[in-house]
Amino acid sequence: MKLKQLCVLLSLVSGLAWAQDYPSKPIRIVVPYPPGGVTDVAARLVAPKMSETLGQPIIIENQPAAGGVVATNALARSAPDGYNLGVVFDSFATNPFLYKGVTHDPLKDFVPISLMVRSPQLLVVHPSKGIKTIQDLLAQGKEKNKIFFSTPGAGTSSRLSAELLKSTANIDITLVSYRGGAAALNDLLGGQVTGMIASMALVLPHVQSGKLRALAVIESSRAKAAPQIPTLEEAGFGGATMPDTWIGYFGPRGLSAPITRQLNGWIQQASQANDVRPRLEAAGYEVGGGTPEQFVDKIRQTNENYRRIVAAADIKPE
Repeated sequence: MKLKQLCVLLSLVSGLAWAQDYPSKPIRIVVPYPPGGVTDVAARLVAPKMSETLGQPIIIENQPAAGGVVATNALARSAPDGYNLGVVFDSFATNPFLYKGVTHDPLKDFVPISLMVRSPQLLVVHPSKGIKTIQDLLAQGKEKNKIFFSTPGAGTSSRLSAELLKSTANIDITLVSYRGGAAALNDLLGGQVTGMIASMALVLPHVQSGKLRALAVIESSRAKAAPQIPTLEEAGFGGATMPDTWIGYFGPRGLSAPITRQLNGWIQQASQANDVRPRLEAAGYEVGGGTPEQFVDKIRQTNENYRRIVAAADIKPE
């Protein structure tokens, strides 16, 4: 046997042996966003079931500095031993061309593990703003400084969706960035801004209570959690449909294939458990799934779709 083949074989055997003993200590999961946001909530709904299955504590750490860039840069440099993982929103795939401080590539410097959940985006407005339909929004948008949308941050899919709506409809929307979805939502609930495009998991409870008005789903199909809400095209405006949004698990580059597949199975098992899945769906999430390879394809698709939106809106890195 050639030396190169022997080295590969020994590496595989070593990885399998390591995977058999994994995990033997607590697993640390970094959420690079503030507490209470859609990514944080999803991670905390699924983590206890994973911990129960694995027999080890799962420690979730929120590290929202610089839009999560600091945390993801650190995760990229962490040990690829399965004890340092990250749960991120789909905007993670766009950070390299939206933030100057990003030193990593979402595919080259990380190992995608599992697409945990999807969270369709809703276009919502405050009921006091006199907007009941998409047509009302478009009419108000013809006036300067009439419409203000809050966003969870400069590099988020919420902001990119609003940029797409602005450019496609040729309307004026002033975007106000906040540090996370919870802060952006608070000002919308208080009527300080007109509306927001946000994850269903963040805004659906307030739509159901009447505090916000949903105009449309900003994706190609209606959401399972609120099938009565039309898509943007069904509501009377086509051309601004966004790719579906997701939340997923990543590990640093070098994470072994056996551990990646183990984690993929455990994440899906936990998110689809009878005492977890209903809670996720009630909160506005749609349970994901698939192999790590399918997740890689999804990331590439997301990256390309958002890159086109960034170029069309002439958004410069910050």
